[in-house]
Amino acid sequence: MKKLALAILLAWPVFAQSSASSKASKKPVTLEAVTRMPSMRGGAGAVAWAPDGKRFAFRDRNSIWQYDAVSGLKKELVSFTALQEKAVKDSSAGAFDWQNRRVSEQSFAWSATGKQMLISAGGDLFLLDVETGKWEQMTATAEAERDAKLSPDGQRVSFRRLHDLYTLETKSKKIARLTQDGSETLLNGQLDWVYPEELSLGTAHWWSPDSKRIAYLQLDVSHEPRFPHADLLSFPARPEPQRYPKAGDPNADARLGVVAAEGGLTRWMDLGETRDALLARVAWMPDGQRVAVERLNRVQDRLDLLAAEAATGAASLLLREQDPYWINVKDDLRFLKDGKHFLWGSERDGFRHLYLYSLDGKKPKQVTHGEWEVTDLAGVDEEGRQIYFVSTAESPLERRLYRIGFDGKDMRRLTASGGTHSISMSPTCEYYLDSASSLISPTQRTLHTGDGKQIRVYQEADRTALDEYEILTPEIAKVRTGDGTLLYGRLIKPAGFQPGKKYPAIVMIYGGPHGQAIRDAWTGATTWDQALAHRGFVIWQLDNRGTNGRGHKFESAVYHDLGRRELEDQKEGLKYLESLGFVDMKRLGMYGWSYGGYMTLYTLTNAPGLIRAGIAGAPVTHWRNYDTIYTERYMGLPAENTKGYEESAPVAKAQALDSKLLLVHNIGDDNVHFQNTLQMSDALQKAGKQFETMIYPQKAHGVTGPVRKQMMEGMTEFFERNLKP
Repeated sequence: MKKLALAILLAWPVFAQSSASSKASKKPVTLEAVTRMPSMRGGAGAVAWAPDGKRFAFRDRNSIWQYDAVSGLKKELVSFTALQEKAVKDSSAGAFDWQNRRVSEQSFAWSATGKQMLISAGGDLFLLDVETGKWEQMTATAEAERDAKLSPDGQRVSFRRLHDLYTLETKSKKIARLTQDGSETLLNGQLDWVYPEELSLGTAHWWSPDSKRIAYLQLDVSHEPRFPHADLLSFPARPEPQRYPKAGDPNADARLGVVAAEGGLTRWMDLGETRDALLARVAWMPDGQRVAVERLNRVQDRLDLLAAEAATGAASLLLREQDPYWINVKDDLRFLKDGKHFLWGSERDGFRHLYLYSLDGKKPKQVTHGEWEVTDLAGVDEEGRQIYFVSTAESPLERRLYRIGFDGKDMRRLTASGGTHSISMSPTCEYYLDSASSLISPTQRTLHTGDGKQIRVYQEADRTALDEYEILTPEIAKVRTGDGTLLYGRLIKPAGFQPGKKYPAIVMIYGGPHGQAIRDAWTGATTWDQALAHRGFVIWQLDNRGTNGRGHKFESAVYHDLGRRELEDQKEGLKYLESLGFVDMKRLGMYGWSYGGYMTLYTLTNAPGLIRAGIAGAPVTHWRNYDTIYTERYMGLPAENTKGYEESAPVAKAQALDSKLLLVHNIGDDNVHFQNTLQMSDALQKAGKQFETMIYPQKAHGVTGPVRKQMMEGMTEFFERNLKP
């Protein structure tokens, strides 16, 4: 569930106040504009730096381009169209599977020399000579080659076909099959649905630095229950079951193996009992002889970093993290090339910070300190003994880039402007690309040297929608709770706002873990909340305790008790809203999707009468219905927290509903199953409660495409009908 629901329907625009004359010349934001205009959420896609750190590749439309950081020149390397025309048609094309959207298979990747590029197109693999532009087709099969990677020495390519791993020699094109036992229930180098969704693990195999071995995960999903999805639009309807473990169900049995690049027997790493363990991260150590593994226990309050000998499988403990609540896993483990030290991220002091360890795991040095979070490890300059990281040091609403020495001294902010900065650092740390935005500025991408000096603008901000539409200016609010906790909220006054007049308000809610919504960041222009504000609604949103960006203590307030703390904080936000004097508190609406849908239902059933009309999109209605890794992290096992599961379930309190309610859901939702909405509907019907539904057949967590406009029209009409006189 993590993060996705924040972007399904809503993007929050914030802009500097425009003059009356400029407003008069611009159009109001309408539902037509919302569904027609691009959201402009983040500009062009990600870049891939070459190993020399002086150029990067990027995809624009149907071509791969190279950009030279020194000169600013770019050139087209190859067109995907030409490659796709040569690819053999994938025999599985049209068949549907439930692969998670967070599986991160690269469509192109540099060789270690920077002279070649491996490209995946049309299910086949191609090797491009970057200098000449000539390419060679490496595979031509009816079965797609998935998750392909070049070995560090460039002599081989690894990939997966169906459920097994293979390698191919780049010169001879000789193929070796590394695993033989793959099946629909035994996945070699392949992830199940829940691992990428809740652990953000995007791949399941890794080359050793010396190119001699491959480490890979094997997941036995035979114990995972199959959820009975079905394609109900086809003639006849056909079953499409999804392997999906719900809270309390068995997870996949995971183990880590190492196999020679040319094939042979797999050596399984001895990581202890893994039946109820999660293998959250894997990384080769610089010597190429050992593999590091982050192993979590099932409820994720203990994490062991293990080093396993590739030749024997014997493993030793490098360090252990324990937490009274849960441990957040991130990509901030970095082994240094000196072979003696590694960087590690930990929240042991209440905020995520970086630590420098020796390989014996003893006497770690805390590199960063303070009541703020390190949100991203951007780069490490080992020669200069400098660490580049993104953090909330200035404000929890911001993300800026900093540099600090290995000794924890001379911390320096490199990004001059405020707002939110996303950094793509070159491997040498000589240059970085900064994608920067703020509440009032769309994303602009600029190129900098490692000391923060801007070289040039790489991509200007797109202000197309700003020039055409009248955008209403939100305000950031500070809300102090009864116990003194500071919360942040955001307010948009309706178009043509008149002091002294009372307006209906819509509370836009998410509120779940890893769901910080109030940020000094660009999130779009022509959005649904703007359209609602142009129709006369006040728009309000608040980040309650349990959301991220404020430290582990702030987010862990919801431990084993989802819903209750969030609702109490949301009530504090409504008190603030009432104090403004222009909101009609008897005409409040609430909208949320995913965890926000859950919070909408939780509010309506646990605080009857507080909200007049609510829309719950793709809501969890009982946490027994949601996946193991996410749910058990926050709620524990159902058998050990029975009371918490029942008290947090809106479905158990359907009889308390005293508001107008609209449920919206895809029948084929792979994340929050339609089962949730059906159970809620059944409970409401048995309780004699009236409600409305909008049901869609898409196989996704959000409703997209042409029907999105129809959905938004229906939801808007629901609020118009129930909140206006």
